[in-house]
Amino acid sequence: MKKRIPLLVALLLALWVVGSWRAPSDKPGSFPVAEFGRLPVVSNGRTQPLDSLARNVLLQLREKQSVNTAPWEKNPPILSASAWLLEMFFNPALADTRPVFRIDHPDLKGLMALPLEADPEKRTDGKHFSWLQVREKMADLQAEARRAQAVEQSARNQFDRAVLMLWNAVGLYMRLENTVQPQNAVHWEKELQALVALAPAGRDAAKAQQAGQPYDTAVLERLINELQRVSAMNEIDPPLVIAPYHPDREVNLWARTGEAVFDVVRGEPVPTSLRAYAALGTAFRNNDPTAFTGVLAGYREELARQFSKEQAKGAREQQFNHWAPFYKSLVLYVVAGLCVLLYMVAPGTFGALRTTGQYVTVVALCVHTAGLIYRMALEGRPPVTNLYSSAIFIGWGACGLGLLLERIWRNGIGISVSAVTGFLTLIIAHHLSLSGDTMEMMRAVLDTNFWLATHVVVVTLGYSATFVAGLLAILYVVRGVFTPSLTPDLAKSLSKMVYGIVCFAALFSFVGTVLGGIWADQSWGRFWGWDAKENGALMIVLWNAVFLHARWGGLFKDRGLMALALGGNIITAWSWFGVNMLGIGLHSYGFTSSAFTWLMLFAVSQLVLIGFMALPPRFWRSRLA
Repeated sequence: MKKRIPLLVALLLALWVVGSWRAPSDKPGSFPVAEFGRLPVVSNGRTQPLDSLARNVLLQLREKQSVNTAPWEKNPPILSASAWLLEMFFNPALADTRPVFRIDHPDLKGLMALPLEADPEKRTDGKHFSWLQVREKMADLQAEARRAQAVEQSARNQFDRAVLMLWNAVGLYMRLENTVQPQNAVHWEKELQALVALAPAGRDAAKAQQAGQPYDTAVLERLINELQRVSAMNEIDPPLVIAPYHPDREVNLWARTGEAVFDVVRGEPVPTSLRAYAALGTAFRNNDPTAFTGVLAGYREELARQFSKEQAKGAREQQFNHWAPFYKSLVLYVVAGLCVLLYMVAPGTFGALRTTGQYVTVVALCVHTAGLIYRMALEGRPPVTNLYSSAIFIGWGACGLGLLLERIWRNGIGISVSAVTGFLTLIIAHHLSLSGDTMEMMRAVLDTNFWLATHVVVVTLGYSATFVAGLLAILYVVRGVFTPSLTPDLAKSLSKMVYGIVCFAALFSFVGTVLGGIWADQSWGRFWGWDAKENGALMIVLWNAVFLHARWGGLFKDRGLMALALGGNIITAWSWFGVNMLGIGLHSYGFTSSAFTWLMLFAVSQLVLIGFMALPPRFWRSRLA
């Protein structure tokens, strides 16, 4: 029975993953929130479901994909992203009361005259605030945002960054609330009908004015006032929710609500999307789920005639969002890591935990792989397209290498590598997702699936392998200096593991770098330009070459080679993350001071470990003689 326990644990966790696959469904008689979340919209340069739009905005506003409507209470009502979006679109007065803005910096709270601490009696948790609370000091926030924007990115302090984050969040909120109707609309469907009825007379009045003839000034003023209100919607650049409605035009693109209204005033027919969203707003405001369901079903049927692929993709992406495979993989990596940690404490007593950890890691890798494949199918792209996906892929590659090591040595080390790298890379990916849409439109210079599938995948596998070697070196020095558990046999095994992994890393980093040069030659007309990213990739190749030559030439023994592997962590982190985020070269995605801070802390930690590695053996708790 004991031999079956590891398999049973892994099976139960696999059932947990599979059981959460089912897409969210709507209860009979309620608003079809899930069905509404599948509607297609164009945002961030790509077609996506409303569910993804809402989740991405919430991540930037409050770092979560749902809304806690009363965080000061013990068991508060929770709104899903799509349910919150319904309120944002059709009942902004209620949405404005939801505490969706997360503000942590005390000086920023002081600027905005917000409570500093939690106070249930005042209905606040001291962290999350509503639009009604934030807008009171909007002029002060705008002034501070202008000041902070004038400061160089590298010179901004925490207060400056907090101000700009809140200012960006305010912009996102206003765009979303002006997506399908003007923010100050009371009954948009009636207002739209009145505007459509007013348009012919308004056009005639405008033409008469231009021709110097008598015209109805009252009608023209009413039309101008309405159009000014609609024009304000376009100025803040909301998402495009109006499906293409000019099939005869050469340019047939999705449009904003304000753009569609202007076309209607010019004499175009009222687009189906414009009319449908107005009717949905009426049904939602009247608390009529039946009417809402009917309008939504009719609109989806109309969309299916031309945009069935977009609707199908929206449903699949909503399914992916709900399933959250990378979050589930993260949980499984934690379970596997705890199992192997207990095993290492007492291998004789907890021997079955190593097998349990191995089985759980296999399940985690399967879920991780399924998430990568699903994401690739949604994007129509290879697995690595941006920093977020690179973190996902590096964790996947490192997990696979860890399981391979465990298959050979069977001592729990490989499971530790898989669990730690899987967990850390998915945590990094989560924080990268807080900056916005992770399936963003590709930059023009990267828009080629062939090179994304060859150069980027190969060089990223080189990153994974170099990090695995570095993690093995961390285990070597931590167990050797601080515990008596690093036996001579274990030390020799770790040394062999690192050597094998570095051989793999050297091959893939070299081939990936050469492929990148060929891509650069095709894109920019030169094979090598000493760009920061190119230099970083070359440094990884050279560092791995130094390791191999030091071993082959007998220049370093085990401890010296482990110190080189720790140095590889610094080089790889800089090449992968540093030059992408620090505003340097053609591969730069913009300076992020928080990323710089963590990068420097990681580098310092590796230098400290190298210092411990250099301690004479008499200072180590493990005796390796």
